[in-house]
Amino acid sequence: MGILTQILQLLLSLSILVIFHEFGHFAFAKIFKTRVEKFYLFFDPWFSLFKIKYKDTEYGMGWLPLGGYVKISGMIDESMDKEQLKQPEQPWEFRAKPAWQRLLIMLGGVLVNFILAALIYIAILYTWGEEYIPNQNVKYGIHADSTAHKLGFQDGDKILSINDKDIVKFDNIMSQIILDPPQKVKIDRNDSIVEISIEKSDINTIIEAKSRIIEPRFSFKIAAFSKDSNAKKAGLEIGDLLVKLNGKELKYYDEYSKYLKSNPNKKVKISVLRNGDTIDYEFLTNKEGMIGVQPVAFNEIDFNHQDYTFFESFPAGIKKGKKMTIDYFKQLKLIFSPETGAYKSVGSFVTIGNMFSKSWDWFAFWTMTAFLSIILGVMNLLPIPALDGGHVVFVLYEMITGRKPGDKFLEYAQITGFVILILIMVYALKNDFVNYIF
Repeated sequence: MGILTQILQLLLSLSILVIFHEFGHFAFAKIFKTRVEKFYLFFDPWFSLFKIKYKDTEYGMGWLPLGGYVKISGMIDESMDKEQLKQPEQPWEFRAKPAWQRLLIMLGGVLVNFILAALIYIAILYTWGEEYIPNQNVKYGIHADSTAHKLGFQDGDKILSINDKDIVKFDNIMSQIILDPPQKVKIDRNDSIVEISIEKSDINTIIEAKSRIIEPRFSFKIAAFSKDSNAKKAGLEIGDLLVKLNGKELKYYDEYSKYLKSNPNKKVKISVLRNGDTIDYEFLTNKEGMIGVQPVAFNEIDFNHQDYTFFESFPAGIKKGKKMTIDYFKQLKLIFSPETGAYKSVGSFVTIGNMFSKSWDWFAFWTMTAFLSIILGVMNLLPIPALDGGHVVFVLYEMITGRKPGDKFLEYAQITGFVILILIMVYALKNDFVNYIF
């Protein structure tokens, strides 16, 4: 059921984004009195699921959910319709319009994607507000996994600054480290100041971890039990605070987790604090070294929640959209830097689908949809023929040189662009196959 929910969310999100993106092209085409022959959600090779003709435009839905398109008269596009270009030029055609109008028609989809992302962020902030962990509230420092240890972090470190810039939100630490290498991370370690250098070459190590390598440390308080929990069978209760393991005082969840996972099918003695009393229990771990307990996430760490009024949400949402756009451009920069190994994380729809929650959560859905809108906008700006960015490059060339690229050149460029996109898609599918099958 969880996978089906992810698929449905992905399809709904893509449908919203494709419709708005193509509407951007459609709207500018109509403004400049350019005929739009087709407006399709998803692609329709050989047949469409449904279609309807209204005035000069056929509106429909294809069966291949890899995007969508508008077919504009007098333009070499996804349809590769060359016959129309053999006819005399008509005033309603794309090729008959001034270069500046053609430029705006091609940028319309991207522009709408960025506007849509900002509007979604505005709505999210107004409806749900914003919640984050202030860095100053991470009073027990961090839990560093094996990857973080390789980079020089240790359990209990308190991260103070990155490149001498104080950190306000703990949630932003990893993205700042990854997106802006090299970095100098200043740490409070047992009341001594330590500095760790994160180089560009270290990014590959972080990406290969495929998880957050640092998390706030928190005490182990029981939130829930699994179905066959040995701890529950032994008598532990929700709300118990674990304080000792085999007679040794342990304070943090990661300490218990590390020991238990390395001791499968072993008898353990756990002491809990309940209503001011310390109570001891003995029972076995399971074959995975677990006791069937879910902790209270980030126990004893105070989150900061900020609500926004209707008017406050507008500048805050626009600011968030701008930041996410800049961050995604930085991600692309890393992908094109082989030493970072970021290209290994390029994924297809499988990766995108897995980014959605397995249970329907409107906050998570709209947050993801806003981010995908930015991705769609940025990716379409890439100067690859067959993408909006490729068409933009050709129009800009014409505006600068005064010479319009020939139809034959545009035809070959479009074919080349399709080949490049197919190769990228095959590579992304290969990454997903490796990441999720093996």
